[in-house]
Amino acid sequence: MSERERERDMLGASSRPRFVLFGSSIVQYSYYEGWGATLSHLYARKADIVLRGYTGWNSRRALQVLDKIFPKDAKEQPSLVIVYFGGNDSTLPQPSGFGPHVPLEEYKQNIRKIAIHMKCLPKTRTIFLTTPPINEAQILDNSDPQGQKVRTNEACRIYAEACLEVCCEMNVKAIDLWSAIQKRDDWKDVCFIDGIHLTNEGSKMVTKEILKVLKEAEWKPSIYWKSMPSEFDEDSPYDPIGPDGKTHNISNIPFPYPNQWDKIL
Repeated sequence: MSERERERDMLGASSRPRFVLFGSSIVQYSYYEGWGATLSHLYARKADIVLRGYTGWNSRRALQVLDKIFPKDAKEQPSLVIVYFGGNDSTLPQPSGFGPHVPLEEYKQNIRKIAIHMKCLPKTRTIFLTTPPINEAQILDNSDPQGQKVRTNEACRIYAEACLEVCCEMNVKAIDLWSAIQKRDDWKDVCFIDGIHLTNEGSKMVTKEILKVLKEAEWKPSIYWKSMPSEFDEDSPYDPIGPDGKTHNISNIPFPYPNQWDKIL
């Protein structure tokens, strides 16, 4: 067995690794000018990016489907799962008890249960994303009949910190999106489509943070995109012919070129 075949076997997939993006609308919409689309582009010949995003969902609903999406007895397990829940959990509670709000302590317990489940998948690495900030002024219809704001950036902060706390306790990697996005001075103006969901600029920041974790993680074998072999990247007589009259293997040349990813991400 070759070194690359051993790597692929260690990653837990028969052909190529599988990365699952699991979460609410920040995940579901991540292919609209988004970070999910960028990951799919960078890993196009290295891993399959599988979208499991469900707009409007909270951590309660995530727990209801956890065993269906990530069965513990599945023959093939994902190599990586990126998890995001919290923005809907942090919304204003309703007197009826209905709606997406989840009390803080229950939210922490739900994140803990998700982390425990992922730890039971022996070949799966996990990264949690915290709630990003929001631009309250940009959100339409953000008040209930009593005039209280349904979503606030302060509530996002509280739930983001709760997610980080649980991940630290569980020794699971987490990315503090609430803080990372606000490092940009003009974040309120350029990062959101509607005050909640991310523009291309906002998604670039998410992608950068994810790639930073993947690059620095001491996971063996590495699943950072530059460290992984491309599928079918061997030299071929059918490769394009260069000005020198020789074939040139272009399987690992990033697009668009010259390489922009080192500068942007």
